[in-house]
Amino acid sequence: MTDQTETFSDKLLGFTIPARNARGKAVRLDRAIDEILAAHDYPPAITHLLAEALVLATLIGGLLKDESGQLTMQAQTEGGVVRLLVCDYRNGQLRGYVDFDRERLTELGANPPLSALFGKGYLAITFDMAGGEGRYQGIVPLEGETLAEACEAYFGQSEQIPTLIRVAARAGENGCMAGGLLVQHLPDGEEGRERLHARMDHPEWEHVVALAGSTRHEELIDPALSLEALVWRLFHEEEEVRVQPGAPIARGCRCSAEHYEQIIARFPEEDRADMRDENGMIVIDCAFCSKVFEIEA
Repeated sequence: MTDQTETFSDKLLGFTIPARNARGKAVRLDRAIDEILAAHDYPPAITHLLAEALVLATLIGGLLKDESGQLTMQAQTEGGVVRLLVCDYRNGQLRGYVDFDRERLTELGANPPLSALFGKGYLAITFDMAGGEGRYQGIVPLEGETLAEACEAYFGQSEQIPTLIRVAARAGENGCMAGGLLVQHLPDGEEGRERLHARMDHPEWEHVVALAGSTRHEELIDPALSLEALVWRLFHEEEEVRVQPGAPIARGCRCSAEHYEQIIARFPEEDRADMRDENGMIVIDCAFCSKVFEIEA
């Protein structure tokens, strides 16, 4: 396989292992994640947290079958240092934002654990399906050492799909690099039929977990290692592994003056009057990209 056909960064890679009834996604974010992080002056702990969250949103969003569907991942707390973390993914367009208490974060030191950042919180994962098929949402407590563990719990509790997720992130003077691997067991009947079983101790799944779980942090963020090569390292002894190149990943904030004008127009005139400043303008600050829009309403 030549470099022209391999996937290194800012693009999803899907794969299936038919004999094990398993599927997976792999991604490495480079330029896309730098553009998202550049919108705010995040301290290192928040940079690392958001980088991991963006990888997770990409991996989970990439499971959507219809490109026009959207995945939103939101972590919220009651009195936590991190008040809100939100990421969404739609057809390769990715964005994310963290609202946090800077003073309290400083008190936690350099590498605070997830429990210190969120305290008592929850993770909500919402799928907005395309074509008017509605939405569905699962909510799980923010427990465990990482966001990846919380996402594994979501799939186990809300969808009864055995799932393994590995995420790595590294930030330095030259920017941030983050990558991740998601593998799932698809029980008999998963595709288009009633699900027959979803056992975490299924022999096929235990075998896949043993292989996928050997993924090293360095491999996920190695810019010289293609995602195809990573999948091959893990599963080369399987009789067949099928790979499917996925969508390119880019920063995708969908804010625009026209978008906000349409939203504001839905409000009654008395509400719009309350929104106006002394110059008669409605000023909107997009949390995702830090752009400020002045709307004449």
